[in-house]
Amino acid sequence: MAHGQDIHPANRLVHERSPYLLQHAHHPVHWYPWGEEAFAKARAENKLVLVSVGYSSCHWCHVMRHEIAEHPEIARLMNAHFVCIKVDREERPDVDQVYMTAVQLMTRHGGWPLNCFTLPDGRPVYGGTYFPPRQWMAVLDGLATAWRDTPDKVGAQAERLAQGVVAAQLFEVPADPPPFSRATLEQMVATWTHRFDPVHGGDDPAPKFPMPNSLEFLLRYGTITGDARLHDHVRRTLRKMAQGGIFDQIGGGFARYSTDAEWKVPHFEKMLYDNAQLVSLYSRAFQAFGDPLYRSIVERTIAFVQRELTAPDGTFFSALDADTEGEEGRFYLWEKDALVQALGPENAWALTWFRVDADGEWEDGRHVLQRTDHPDELAQRMGIDPEELQQRANDVAADLLRLRNERPRPALDHKVITGWNALMISGLCHAYDAFGRADWLAMARTGMDRLLGHALRPQGGLWRVLVEGTPSVNGYLDDIAFTIQALIDLYGVTFEEELLHHAQRLTAHAIAHHRDETTGLFHYTSAEDPALVARPIEVHDNVVPASNSAMARALFQLGILLDDGTYRTMADTMLAVVQHRFTTHPTAWTNWAQLLMARVHPFPELAITGSDARRLRAELGRHFLPQGLVMGTTGPSTLPLLRDKSAARSMIFVCHDRSCRPPVATVQEAIDLLP
Repeated sequence: MAHGQDIHPANRLVHERSPYLLQHAHHPVHWYPWGEEAFAKARAENKLVLVSVGYSSCHWCHVMRHEIAEHPEIARLMNAHFVCIKVDREERPDVDQVYMTAVQLMTRHGGWPLNCFTLPDGRPVYGGTYFPPRQWMAVLDGLATAWRDTPDKVGAQAERLAQGVVAAQLFEVPADPPPFSRATLEQMVATWTHRFDPVHGGDDPAPKFPMPNSLEFLLRYGTITGDARLHDHVRRTLRKMAQGGIFDQIGGGFARYSTDAEWKVPHFEKMLYDNAQLVSLYSRAFQAFGDPLYRSIVERTIAFVQRELTAPDGTFFSALDADTEGEEGRFYLWEKDALVQALGPENAWALTWFRVDADGEWEDGRHVLQRTDHPDELAQRMGIDPEELQQRANDVAADLLRLRNERPRPALDHKVITGWNALMISGLCHAYDAFGRADWLAMARTGMDRLLGHALRPQGGLWRVLVEGTPSVNGYLDDIAFTIQALIDLYGVTFEEELLHHAQRLTAHAIAHHRDETTGLFHYTSAEDPALVARPIEVHDNVVPASNSAMARALFQLGILLDDGTYRTMADTMLAVVQHRFTTHPTAWTNWAQLLMARVHPFPELAITGSDARRLRAELGRHFLPQGLVMGTTGPSTLPLLRDKSAARSMIFVCHDRSCRPPVATVQEAIDLLP
């Protein structure tokens, strides 16, 4: 039974700015925010601590909130025996990583909501994800009894878990690392292809997450090696995602994941980081394959971000909730009768276009709108060409969007997260590169200008979070690495060298405050941050690339752009620590694998000079370059590779490892020189 939040006095979360924490500010549970006050209370009263982690758009977090945290009887038990801390994982991913590691060690799985009980000093004791009320009550009672009667046993368990969490952050540096080899990539891909879904794309049966970085690796590697199987898999996956319910066929943009193997029924929250990376992926796929469907997906996804996730100052909000009025997906689902009435008889064909049939039904007669697999057949039956059908479908979608917008809307998480904003800026740069739309470049420029204006800390580094103009939380390694990459990407389409100077300053800060001298990897948290049970080192690529792989790739690229051998050596050192792991679980290393690919296959540098450099750069965007960096200048340059390359007319130099071929005057000539 759910209990109204408004009847309870505010707890300490009422002073927080996170939308997720504020959702819990009027619970009967005496929630504390993460911090010393909560742990001091636990020590003073000799109580265990509950660290409960979630995020505002998480459906099962809402379920557990209604079932447990709003229940007065359960709240009394929690308050009596525990000090309860609520954490927004998007604000404090460091806390989430530590306790997620502990829960995974205990249960072999993880997820959100994440609930971990700890000693008063923060060492984990017991945990899990979602608990139904009866089970939760049993856990509370059992832990309270164990802490009262056998505290030594509980302490011993905590010590074992803490050692496990610390050990998970340790990496052995090979005394004699093997040389970087193409064979590693070949074995990695051979292991991976057995997991491909040959019908619906993606890798796993269900649930299915869009894995943009994995697909980008396969796109690049398939192009370099001429492996048609990889291209077929990428194209199948991109098309199936675009046609499925995971893509909002009315409003554009992607949901976080599909609960089924067919990309049909999503988990309905929409995250900025997913949509940012998918804009990049579909843009690059358009460069490679020219499929007009990809153009449509990019256009509609960016339109969604502009409409629903863009702040008035040009930065980007974090997410839209999965739930509306307490029900998952309610905003997005359609009853067939209502849809027939909305379409009218003249648009009855749209029922076929949106697959409003038994296949598209979800539950209770409601439908998740998808897109037909056979638009050409539908166009033929209607006696029109496919382009006209697509335009009619766009018009119908716009009408349905206006109608849908009259419904109660999902909640918006209006946090501005630095790293996710950087991913979106990179996505806009890649979209501009592929399609040449000046308004998308303007969005990227504005986003970066505002991000640097708000997020740069006076003492160096970045803030993690901005809410209503107020910055908070020292930035983490992913915030820094993704921002460096966004600066490189924006430089790559504008040739504005000050962007690289910003990147260089952030890199120096990361090296000074995050780098582990023993391994060459980077800690997730800054040396300036208060200590946790362990100091995370994030290496596994997931839906978002690992902060260390992102940092390694940024160091490699900056090393080329700035001709800095130290940066490139740092990147090689990082890669050497992890490369032996690639073949055992390939999808956990795909961003790293792109760095390895750059080290074992030719990685060209294209230098464009002269007054016409920007036009040539725009023309180059019509081509897919699976590897390489582009730099350029219309005048004198501070970049080593661009010095002494002036000519009477604009020229393109194709270089490799700082050795350049004679310049050429056209993009096609440059393309012909690429390996």
